[in-house]
Amino acid sequence: MDALWGAAPRPPPPGLDSSESPGSTPTAARRLRRPPLPWARFSSWLECVCVVAFDLELGQALELVYPYDCRLTEKEKTSICYLSFPDSYSGCLGDTQFSFRMRQSGGQRSPRSMDDDDGYNKGAPVTLQRETAHLFGYVYFRQVKDSAVKRGYFQKSLVLVSRLPYVNLFQSLLNLIAPEYFEKLVPCLEAVCNEIDQWPPPVPGQTLNLPVMGVVIQVRIPSRVDKLESSPVKQFNQENLLPAPLVLSSVNELDLFRCFQPVLIHIQLLWELMLLGEPLVVMAPSPTISSEMVLALTSCLTPLKFCCDYRPYFTIHDSEFKEYTTRTQAPPNVVLGVTNPFFIKTLQHWPHILRIGELKMSGDLPKQVKMKKLTKLKTLDTKPGLYTSYKTYLHKDKTLIKRLLKGIQRKRPSEVQSALIRRHLLELTQSFIIPLTPPQIRPFRQDDFLKTLEHAGPQLTCVLKGDWLGLYRRFFKSPNFDGWYRQRHREMTQKLEALHLEVICEANILTWVKDKSEVEIVDLVLKLREKLIQAQAHQLPVKEETLRRVALYIDTVIGSLPDDLQTVLRHP
Repeated sequence: MDALWGAAPRPPPPGLDSSESPGSTPTAARRLRRPPLPWARFSSWLECVCVVAFDLELGQALELVYPYDCRLTEKEKTSICYLSFPDSYSGCLGDTQFSFRMRQSGGQRSPRSMDDDDGYNKGAPVTLQRETAHLFGYVYFRQVKDSAVKRGYFQKSLVLVSRLPYVNLFQSLLNLIAPEYFEKLVPCLEAVCNEIDQWPPPVPGQTLNLPVMGVVIQVRIPSRVDKLESSPVKQFNQENLLPAPLVLSSVNELDLFRCFQPVLIHIQLLWELMLLGEPLVVMAPSPTISSEMVLALTSCLTPLKFCCDYRPYFTIHDSEFKEYTTRTQAPPNVVLGVTNPFFIKTLQHWPHILRIGELKMSGDLPKQVKMKKLTKLKTLDTKPGLYTSYKTYLHKDKTLIKRLLKGIQRKRPSEVQSALIRRHLLELTQSFIIPLTPPQIRPFRQDDFLKTLEHAGPQLTCVLKGDWLGLYRRFFKSPNFDGWYRQRHREMTQKLEALHLEVICEANILTWVKDKSEVEIVDLVLKLREKLIQAQAHQLPVKEETLRRVALYIDTVIGSLPDDLQTVLRHP
């Protein structure tokens, strides 16, 4: 038995909740098609749409949630209310857009969106997979003078709540629908949600046309197999669409150059802080600037997934406020974006604080924040600066800074400057990760790995000098290493399981069963069935032909048993 089955390690059986079953997989769906659940297509993009208004007696209040049967807990509703309005210190007049991210608080997941998760996450880059424990909020806030309102101001937010980190797509969508909603209110919103419920699901690698309010948004969903580039893959097909579509270059990428303008000379230091999962506070004058800076920072590690917590916009009303501001333990591995000056006092003990103001120019060049000691951090009137005592492991890349500054002087387009930054960060991360990637199932041994760096380290692909060994040693203690290692181990184990199934399909199964006991044969049937279920649920990278052959093998093996056992195994 061991000769046939012992070729690959066996992970524990996959956990299935009440809404999951082998029958919900695409393979099984071909045998028994179920009608789509209500709002299933809508839920592959969004959890819900919320409207938050200001009430004189209640403060921020949830005015509307759509679809009406969306299951948000009371805690989640409260969080959405507070996170959907800028702090009063921000003084945001007119229209403001920003993003937040919050913990899911124990509410049951909507069964509408469960079926698609395995298929989407299997094909999506790890940095763009659906969140399971957090929700993103994409906000369009309007504050304008209105004499008809007691406070003298109209204040309302339209919020798209999703598990997808598609900041560029959803903020572009808000740009289209929010101004119209503020004029026409609920009927307009219902019509938009019904249109989204007709969209095709987000399939990695596909270019989709998404119609809404007379406009077609055209966007490509990134795939795990895409060649990594400094700018997104452009494979758009106009298909003679009339009117011409609104073509988005990316679902998620921000204008990195615009986000990083005040910290261009510190990009490499900030990359190291992100790589090591260091606690960092971004203090900004508005939720727009704070959320964009936090999202830009956490994207620095692509294609490596940022495995720590991050909050693009965080307030004193957040349910994790006490957890993050306590001084009884070390600050958590989280990046916080805040606007309330109160945080300067409550987060003084954090090791890294980036204080940025509105962008100022020094001649033609953006004024750069200076490195400052944490002791210089004042509770009142804190000036912009990067307050930290961190010393970089790698030497600064002066070539990048010179190219960016020259680009500013020559008025180079922002998207070109962003591409330079993205390329630099991508090459830096790849140079760091490549030595770690040779496949291995045995336990990772840090000392053995460090010995290989002298002849197969980052110096082969990166010109930067510095203490690479020290950077690796500190990285091994970070949540990002733990997340990377788990992902690689899972991928290698799944690959071995898939190869093992292919080898079994090549074996002469009838010859093997001749001298085996009934117990051994039944055990083989049960194990093969378990592998088949895993493969059908997208947990193993197995070809359709292999799946068919495994199913045939199971039938063949069962057919070699006595009739009574055949009856039991065919009707479990």
